Amino acid sequence: MKKDVYISGMNCITPLGFSVEENFDNLIGGISGIKRHENEMVPNAYFSAIVEDARLNAEFAKKSSSGSYTKLEKMMILALCPIVEKSKSDLGTRTAFLLSTTKGNITALESGNIQKAQLHDLAQTVADFFGFKSEPIVVSNACVSGILAISVAKRLIQSGLYDQAFVVAGDLVSEFVLSGFNSFQAMSDAPCKPYSKNRTGVTLGEAAAAVLVTSDASHANARILGDGSMNDANHISGPSRTGEGLVLSVESALKEANLPANKIDYISAHGTATPFNDEMEAIAFNRLGLQDKPLHSLKGFYGHTLGASGLLETVIGIEALKQNKLIASAGFDEIGVSQNVNVIRENEDRFLRYFLKTASGFGGCNTAVVFEKEGSFGE
Repeated sequence: MKKDVYISGMNCITPLGFSVEENFDNLIGGISGIKRHENEMVPNAYFSAIVEDARLNAEFAKKSSSGSYTKLEKMMILALCPIVEKSKSDLGTRTAFLLSTTKGNITALESGNIQKAQLHDLAQTVADFFGFKSEPIVVSNACVSGILAISVAKRLIQSGLYDQAFVVAGDLVSEFVLSGFNSFQAMSDAPCKPYSKNRTGVTLGEAAAAVLVTSDASHANARILGDGSMNDANHISGPSRTGEGLVLSVESALKEANLPANKIDYISAHGTATPFNDEMEAIAFNRLGLQDKPLHSLKGFYGHTLGASGLLETVIGIEALKQNKLIASAGFDEIGVSQNVNVIRENEDRFLRYFLKTASGFGGCNTAVVFEKEGSFGE
């Protein structure tokens, strides 16, 4: 019999706030963190959601006086701090530490600091701040990294290797990322509009999010019922036109959860607002019989935060379960995919028990996880 695994503590650092509560209040208020920016790496002005340096530095100064930490390290440490402090956990060898990112401290390459740019160095730096004794585990699998890290943590606990796992995810809007997405001609010239007829591409963002994954149900926010991760190997950057990998991932997650698709109360989808991603998701959700389930993308609030997106959107999704709130999909106007999906147009109060988080990324990777609200376990 598989061990039950739960999400306990949660936190996030974003342009909309430095706590779950602050972020959620701003989302319900319809406030977006996306603003107009300029950078010489991009020929035209672009829109992005950037964490303000002044507030970040002021908050971090309350935790450390050291000036050696990068912006991303500060964000990740601040995301983890309240969770570690509240849990009062033994950070020994039975506690895992997972870090999720796509690019990490890649800006260190500008100064020739190759070691600082290595993902393991980032993970070890954050681990050392808190004193984790186990070897850090890095999860870097394109834009499914954040949600995949939860799956990995769950499986490590169920295997008996660990009793709990602290998971943190983060990425920045660096010049490397800007130039890369601009080379794909994938960046929108306005705040992104997931699933909309008038969408023109992706908006980038930066964030850090953290959770405690544990076998202890006593302080749980949600239970992880099932997960699945499949790679359709369609293209280095383009998703499968049939949604095959996403379909298989969701089917795997639902099977482990022992939950029929019609029991899902809402979907927190990937929704990058690129022509191919949104179309692929619409096809996949229709193939799964989920086309009528309320669905949103949070990219219209946060932009695409890369390796942080799946974990950030999970944190907000679990909070939505707790508060029985459906959050509108920012930027949506008129359906712009070939098969209809039920995009949430306005905030709504509704009893929620189960939600599905999905993500898809470069190289054909897809991940899906099903969560159940605290207080309803075993009903």
